[in-house]
Amino acid sequence: MAAVQTEVSLCSQPWQRPLYIYGGLPCNSLMADSWSDRTPLHEAAYQGRLLHLRSLIAQGFHVDTLTMDRVSPLHEACLGGHYACAKFLLDNGANVEAVSTDGVTPLFNSCSSGSAACVRLILQHNASIGTTYQLASPIHEAAKKDHRECLELLLSYGAHIDMELPVVGTPLYSACMARAAACVEALLHSGADVRMGCGQDSPLHAAVGCEGANIVDLLLDFGADGCCRNAEGKTPLDLSTPNSAVRAALQKRGPCSLSQLCRFCIRRSLGRNRLHRTSSLFLPHSIQDFLLYQ
Repeated sequence: MAAVQTEVSLCSQPWQRPLYIYGGLPCNSLMADSWSDRTPLHEAAYQGRLLHLRSLIAQGFHVDTLTMDRVSPLHEACLGGHYACAKFLLDNGANVEAVSTDGVTPLFNSCSSGSAACVRLILQHNASIGTTYQLASPIHEAAKKDHRECLELLLSYGAHIDMELPVVGTPLYSACMARAAACVEALLHSGADVRMGCGQDSPLHAAVGCEGANIVDLLLDFGADGCCRNAEGKTPLDLSTPNSAVRAALQKRGPCSLSQLCRFCIRRSLGRNRLHRTSSLFLPHSIQDFLLYQ
């Protein structure tokens, strides 16, 4: 049975909040996390019910009401990908830097839902792009969910493209593990280091282990080392399944040509932050396009 919310008293003092009955229990809206994991405010935000959200705020629910796990309504709006609800909450003072007990932020949830509109909104409110919790990194979440537009927004706001975290590795490694081809391509074109993975495991090891033949081809195009060894001393070829498309992709590649080696060297010398300046170099357009994989 759906719980019924009823206002039972109005407080005469301006610093007090109305007392509500929800599910048979009294609740001050500022202390909602002490009696329930989720409030009507959380539900309205997650379901994208903007009018109901407005009504609840007008009734006295605090915009940053938290659950016991410190999840805010803004967390829920972003997880549901509801831009209008997220904007309303932020316009009413919601904390853009709210962090749950698991280290999750509204920005992380926006990346998880794949809502580029919510990601852009949160970033425009100066949300921190970094993470203090290794399992809740926005850029890693966008990469592994293959949400390319969210990923590119994070990079445009200065997210660390090669941030390596324990267990999860770099965003490129996470994308390879998830066979997220669109984000693998976006990261490589944006200058991600094809050699950096998770410890001694390279992105190529990850792609081979997940049977991502198309991703293996991409990584090799961008200079991945097919002879690199992981902590167990195994090369990507060692990890490949006999007669598989992945093994065929690895075996058909011969030594890199001189032009490829030059491209890898120039791109690494420029670095990710200067790749966009390639067009200003005094080079023929065909060579500029070659350097940018266009």
